[in-house]
Formats: sequence, C-alpha cells, structure tokens
Amino acid sequence: MHKLFQAAAATALTALFLLVSCGSTSMQSSDETAEAAAAQEPKPAPDFALLDAQGREIKLSSLKGNVVLLNFWATWCGPCKIEMPWFVEFQRQYKDQGFSVVAVSLDSEGWEVVKPFAEDFKLNFPVVVGDDALAEKFGGIAALPTTFIIDKEGRITASHTGLVSKSDYEDEIKKLL
Repeated sequence: MHKLFQAAAATALTALFLLVSCGSTSMQSSDETAEAAAAQEPKPAPDFALLDAQGREIKLSSLKGNVVLLNFWATWCGPCKIEMPWFVEFQRQYKDQGFSVVAVSLDSEGWEVVKPFAEDFKLNFPVVVGDDALAEKFGGIAALPTTFIIDKEGRITASHTGLVSKSDYEDEIKKLL
C-alpha cells in the first residue's frame, strides 16, 4: 500500500510540473523573470515576418503602435491550452484600444497540427509557425509557453516562461494601453 501511495504521489508531482511549464529548464519563477525584465531597460523586440494559415504576411514591426502579447507555444503543451482562451478574450476585449496577440507555434509538424488547433480554440488573432532560428532571436525558448509583452514602441517590457495567471497578463496589458 505504501509503494502504491509513493507511485501516485510521484505521478501527481510529475503532472503538476508539466502543467506549470512544458519543458522548463529554468528554476526561476515567472514572477522573478518579469521583475528582472522590468528592472532592465526595455529592449527592442526582434522583427520577423511569417505567413499565417491564409498566406498573409504577419510582420511584428507592422504592429508598432500597438501593445503586443507575443506567445510561443505548441499544440501538445498543457499550459498553452489553458492560456489560449485568455488570449482570445484579451484580443476581443482590447483590440480596439491598440492591442494584438500574435501566437508563434513551435510545433515541428507545422500547419498540419496547428490549423485544427486554431480552429478548435477559435483563435481570433494571428497565428504563425516559427522555428528554432526565430526562437533564438528572442534569446532561445527554454520552455513553453514563453510570452513576451511588447509596448507601443516595439520594446519587450516583460517576459514569462511557463503558466502565468490571467490577471498578471491583464495587468501588464492595461498598464501599457
């Protein structure tokens, strides 16, 4: 009975770890990461241009003048699935105030898995498929989800690795609008 309890506890701890962050190698909390980013001078967000599922070019620099929530994610990532409905809501609620979400999938299977996911979650913002080269432009993506908050001048004002509360994102967005 004791071994059964130990196995169940180990399984629960593993599941909790995976829920908080898919593939994290960092022991720094998301709040600490945001605080460290806020303490530094905001850096310009690297530009990129990728095609969405309809073949339209999505260029990050074309969103200058808007607050942008840039999310690196994957269809297999549990925390990413939790955040996506929040991002749909933020896009709906704040788009008329100069806000946009851009989601960059890092799924190696590409559009084959991303299109059905975007349809199932009714994503109402630009979705593109990125790669390791793009992730490196942003300092490397150690875990998913990784999200950058970008101000109207195109500067990264916060970054988060792993699952962050909806209210934390919303507070950061409202502060910049």
